[in-house]
Amino acid sequence: MKKAAPQRDKYFLRDLHQEIDLYDRKLAYLDNFVEFATQEDREQAEKGLLAKRAPLEKAARELAASGVEYEKKDLPRSFRAGNEDSTRKNLA
Repeated sequence: MKKAAPQRDKYFLRDLHQEIDLYDRKLAYLDNFVEFATQEDREQAEKGLLAKRAPLEKAARELAASGVEYEKKDLPRSFRAGNEDSTRKNLA
């Protein structure tokens, strides 16, 4: 028996936004508090988090573009900051 695919509604989008915000906070914590032995180690850690965050962001933007409604208060920090190109500035 097949599992039903998750319904892609406003609640699914809200959950995506919450998960993206979690990654935003993890990236900010990484930048501000985590010590690394080398710059290469820091870049590897950032790449890993960004790789996990990227498909979530893509899905959230596609859902919003397709007309799924959302509340501005539910947007991740990186989306609220007017940071539409998804650069990592102002994530904290």
